[in-house]
Amino acid sequence: MASAATAPPTPPSPASLKRIVAASLIGTTIEWYDFFLYGSAAALVFNKLFFPGSDPLVGTLLSFLTYAVGFAARPLGALVFGHYGDRLGRKKLLVLSLLLMGGATFAIGLLPTHATVGSAAPVLLTTLRLVQGFALGGEWGGAVLLVSEHGDARRRGFWASWPQTGAPAGQLLATGVLSFLTAVLSDAAFVSWGWRIPFLLSGVLVIVGLWIRLSVDESPVFKEALAQAEARKAARPTETEKLPLVSVLRHHWRDVLVAMGARMAENISYYVITAFILVYATTSAGVSKQTALNAVLIASAVHFAVIPAWGALSDRVGRRPVYLLGAVGIGLWMFPFFSLIDTGGFGNLILAVTVGLVLHGAMYAPQAAFFSEMFATRMRYSGASIGAQFASVAAGAPAPLIATALLADYDSSTPIALYVIAAAVVTVVAVGVAKETRHRDLADVEPAADTEPAPARTADARTV
Repeated sequence: MASAATAPPTPPSPASLKRIVAASLIGTTIEWYDFFLYGSAAALVFNKLFFPGSDPLVGTLLSFLTYAVGFAARPLGALVFGHYGDRLGRKKLLVLSLLLMGGATFAIGLLPTHATVGSAAPVLLTTLRLVQGFALGGEWGGAVLLVSEHGDARRRGFWASWPQTGAPAGQLLATGVLSFLTAVLSDAAFVSWGWRIPFLLSGVLVIVGLWIRLSVDESPVFKEALAQAEARKAARPTETEKLPLVSVLRHHWRDVLVAMGARMAENISYYVITAFILVYATTSAGVSKQTALNAVLIASAVHFAVIPAWGALSDRVGRRPVYLLGAVGIGLWMFPFFSLIDTGGFGNLILAVTVGLVLHGAMYAPQAAFFSEMFATRMRYSGASIGAQFASVAAGAPAPLIATALLADYDSSTPIALYVIAAAVVTVVAVGVAKETRHRDLADVEPAADTEPAPARTADARTV
């Protein structure tokens, strides 16, 4: 409950809220552009530039291995950014994450290849990928919380879903740039120097993103929580406030597990549909890489459009029903997905990817509000980030790698479809046992002190 010493947070004006949403959306778009650009390049050219001499599929596996390394750094980013984001505020950490991601991506565009510096090239590539993963691990939680904590509680699912559109927007931008370059350049020119252009473009995008992100205010819910924490410290100077991570693991460990389980189908399906498809369609279905890129490009545009609609629906019927619809749907779609790709037809390829991403959006759209509503304000950045990013190590990180290995071993899409279906089952169980959160007030979650056992939770209010 609000402290007597502080006034309740004042809701932002519609114009201010739109500016906050724009700042979060543009920042996440740039960061996902950087992250997805690497994934697409890993599937298309990095096997030739940094792992030459290998069998083509083995080279792709090694390339995806460096891709997975970025996910390994995301939990560390979640811990560090979550800790300081809960102590210092969301805005400062979001600026830092954007600088780190943009700098690493720009540097990849300047890297020498294996032909120039030998084995040092993949080492440098892997190091920069680690920086990308670290930055993205801290970005997601801060971006969705900045909007969730500003927005109207009745439409939180809708407003918080807009930063989620940064993923398809980044995918759209990255795939669009690569598709354009592969269309206007010869294969030799693209492999020689054309692949560098999208990475160097990140430097310009970061400048734009920083200019917009620096213009927004800190979350009023966080300001109030910080004031309450300072008041408690002044009243009881001998007590030491628990670290956000400690508080999360003490009071919200079930919520962390739910968040991790909820991400399994969402994360795995997304990277199979958008990254692995570039391998499968070109090697097994005989589709050109230009055709595969164009299909992902069109589907990403639809994905971008449906995410706010799913978010709005979660405000009406709840986070869980929408999320479960997406999880069940993606599991049922996997066999038709690969069957359509196997035909080699461009229309079927578009249909396969588009339906897959629409169903993915039903999970991804309510995720921002769902995870935000699980945790108390002074540990929300840590809790949401830990739940989301630790899952990515087991889900998104190895997904293209596992899918490629299954294809190499079995020369069939069936094991890959079963892999995604298994992830969907995990997500259905996790979301099925979770409590509905859409009525929770994010401002009404502050503890009197983090030294006593947490009271029972209700569906409409939280204490910790």
